[in-house]
Amino acid sequence: MPEFRTPKGTRDILPPESARWEVLLARFASIVESAGYGLVLSPMFENVEVFQRVGESTDVVRKEMYQFSDKSGRQLALRPEGTASIVRAFVQHRPPTPWKVWYAAPSFRYEQAQAGRYRQHHQGGIEVLGTEDPDIDVEVIGLAWEFFARVGLRLVTLRLNSLGDATCRPIYRQALITFLEARLPQLCDEHQAVWKDNPLRVLDCKRSECVAATADAPYQLDFLCDACTAHFARVKEGLGALEIPFTLDPRLVRGLDYYTRTTFEFASRALESAQNAVGGGGRYDGLVEEMGGPPTPGIGFGLGLDRTLLACDDEGVLAAAEVAPQLDAFVVDFAGGTAARDITAALRMAGFRADRAFDGRSPKSQLKSADRSGARLALIVGPDEAAAGRVTIKDLRASPGTPQEQVDRASLVDEVRKHLT
Repeated sequence: MPEFRTPKGTRDILPPESARWEVLLARFASIVESAGYGLVLSPMFENVEVFQRVGESTDVVRKEMYQFSDKSGRQLALRPEGTASIVRAFVQHRPPTPWKVWYAAPSFRYEQAQAGRYRQHHQGGIEVLGTEDPDIDVEVIGLAWEFFARVGLRLVTLRLNSLGDATCRPIYRQALITFLEARLPQLCDEHQAVWKDNPLRVLDCKRSECVAATADAPYQLDFLCDACTAHFARVKEGLGALEIPFTLDPRLVRGLDYYTRTTFEFASRALESAQNAVGGGGRYDGLVEEMGGPPTPGIGFGLGLDRTLLACDDEGVLAAAEVAPQLDAFVVDFAGGTAARDITAALRMAGFRADRAFDGRSPKSQLKSADRSGARLALIVGPDEAAAGRVTIKDLRASPGTPQEQVDRASLVDEVRKHLT
C-alpha cells in the first residue's frame, strides 16, 4: 500500500497552527470591512484567458500557471493571483462603483517551493474598482499597513513607485528600449532573449548581470506627465499625513503587466532579504477594458499570508500557543456518559467551549484528558453526583489544595459563567 503524502509544494496546516490562520483572517476581515469592503468568493479556476490578461510575457503565465483541459476540452487554469478573478467578476456582474471588495483564498503557481512560498499559497487582498482618486490609493496602502501593525509586526517597510499611464509610459518605454539595446550583451541570458516583450521587467530582475547593466537606466519617475505627477504627489502627501513611512524605489515594477501609476510593495526586515516581500499591489487602470468592460480604474493589493506568518515567527508575535482557542470546560462522566452528552450540549448552546471523553474511559483517563485539553474547568459527574443531580466543579488552573465545589445541575450554566468571569 503506498504512503500518501501532500504533493510537492503543498502542506497540511493542523491545530494549533491553524488557529493562527483563523486569527490572521479575522483581523484582516475586521480591518477591511470597517472601511466598507465586502467579501467576494470567486472560483478556484477560470478560463485561461482571464489570467493571460495579467501579462502573457510574465513568468506567472509563461512558466508557473497550472493550466489544463476539462472533459469538454475547455482550457482552464488554477488561480495564480487574486486580482484577475475580481476584475472578471466586475465585468460580468457590473456592480455599482466604487466597488470595494476583499478576498482570502489559495493561489497556485508551479514554482520552486521556498520559505513562505508554496505551490499552493494563500493570499488576502482588497480591490477597489471605479475611482481614480489618489486618496483611494492612500486608503488601500493604509489598510495593509494597519493589518501588519494589528498582527504585531514592527519590521515591515514600504517601497513606492509610479509607473505612469497611457500618456507618459510609452515615451518612457521607448527611452528604456533605447537604453537596453545598447547594453543587450550585458543582460542575463533570459532577458537577452525576451527583454523587448516587456522592457520594464529587466528593472525587476535580481540577477547580478541585469542589476549592473541597468544601474544608470532611465526611470519612469523622470518621465511622468503632469497628471501622473500630481496623482503621485497626492499619494505621497496622504501617506505622510497618515504617518506611514515609505521609500521611493524607481526600480519597483512588480511582476505583472497590468500595473499603472501607483505601485507598492511591503517587505519584512525580519526575513531573509532575498525572499522578504510580504505583499504588494498597485493601480491597474486598463485591466477592466482588457477583459471587455468599460474604462474603469482600479487598485488593490495582495498579501502573502504564509510569509506574513513567517515574519510573525521571526518577530515573536502571534504564536500558536497565544491564539489557539482554549476550552472553557471538560466534562468528566464516569456514571454512564449521559450527563457528559447533555452537559456539553447545554454549555455549547450557552456559548461556552466544551468537550468530553468518549468510549467509556476510566475516571483517571478522563481526568488526564481534561488536563491535556487546556480547559479552565473540569465538570465531574460520578455515580454519587448523578444520583443527587449535582456536578463537581474543579478549577484546573487553581493552586494545589483549592477545594472543589459541588453545584446543582440545574444551575450549572450560571455557575460555570461565574467561575469564568
